Amino acid sequence: MAGVTYDHVTKKFGDFVALNDLNIEIEDKEFLVLVGPSGCGKTTALRCLAGLEEITMGRILIGDNVVNDVPPKDRDIAMVFQSYALYPHMTVFDNMAFGLKLRKVPKDEIKRRVEEAAQILGIEGLLKRKPRELSGGQRQRVAVGRAIVREPKVFLFDEPLSNLDAKLRVQTRAEISKLHQRLQTTFIYVTHDQTEAMTMATRIAVMNKGVLQQLDTPQTLYDKPANLFVAGFIGSPAMNFFPGVLKQEGDDTLCVDTGDFSIKIPENRAPIYKPYAGKEVIFGIRPEDIHNPMYAPPGIHAEPVKAKVDVTELMGNEIFLYMVSGKNIFTARVDPRTRFQIGEEVELVFNMDNFHLFDPSADRENPPAIR
Repeated sequence: MAGVTYDHVTKKFGDFVALNDLNIEIEDKEFLVLVGPSGCGKTTALRCLAGLEEITMGRILIGDNVVNDVPPKDRDIAMVFQSYALYPHMTVFDNMAFGLKLRKVPKDEIKRRVEEAAQILGIEGLLKRKPRELSGGQRQRVAVGRAIVREPKVFLFDEPLSNLDAKLRVQTRAEISKLHQRLQTTFIYVTHDQTEAMTMATRIAVMNKGVLQQLDTPQTLYDKPANLFVAGFIGSPAMNFFPGVLKQEGDDTLCVDTGDFSIKIPENRAPIYKPYAGKEVIFGIRPEDIHNPMYAPPGIHAEPVKAKVDVTELMGNEIFLYMVSGKNIFTARVDPRTRFQIGEEVELVFNMDNFHLFDPSADRENPPAIR
């Protein structure tokens, strides 16, 4: 088993920088997820590690060994692709065994590894079938099984669930997490789906435009995003953002004035933001921290905001409200007993124990969080 290190890795395609000075240390047996929008560089990072792309600058290490010039077949990694890439004329057994046969592994050993992997994945009864006789979920298991039989140091997954339907994605997500626990091997997983990242990862690397934005545990990314991009990408529905000005009223009172409403900062957090009084800020709050006052949690710092209901979505266990307040449009995730009507002017409360402020003066494109 082995960890993986990206040491100042840059990858260019002509003048286009796909990876820009990427530094990540992935620990042995860790489940690291690379997440970000399309074109952010996450798949390029995976392909560079696999040896399918040659890096422009920097080093990639597997364990203590620099693998920049090591051929893909000698890197002791196994990759599961978005397309299952199964041979249609071969049985499941032969698909899983193919790589081992090329390496001239003894037949008895091939049989043992394939049957063991099939048992782990629950596909023992499918070994004699052809890919066309399998469902999407079964084909995905075969693709994973083909990687397992190689007994690699590192598993690489490139958006392996994107071809599955919603129900099967949830099921397979859990199976991959259990597989990681069972194999105790380093997993590196690429996805654009932040829900997959949040539910599976030991740590998450959030990327955008080839640059690593933040690397941390799922809960830390959710609670303490480093910047506006991470805050908006992690969490579903996405965090609401309100441009405004931080104003000081009296000696100790701070408010964020959005132009349409004003939000008071709790006294216990005001000292952090006092140096920014009079400056432009971006106020952020998650939909789950906006409540119908009738069902707001007790003991929170609740600040009232009036807005008009634009759209409602009943989800069963909750209701999504799409609200309009002047120029500001935002989403609230409220108690299912809420009975607001479309077009109604209502009062909601913001839970000011869980808000974020970002500083656009430091970076207009991607303001950092004020801590």
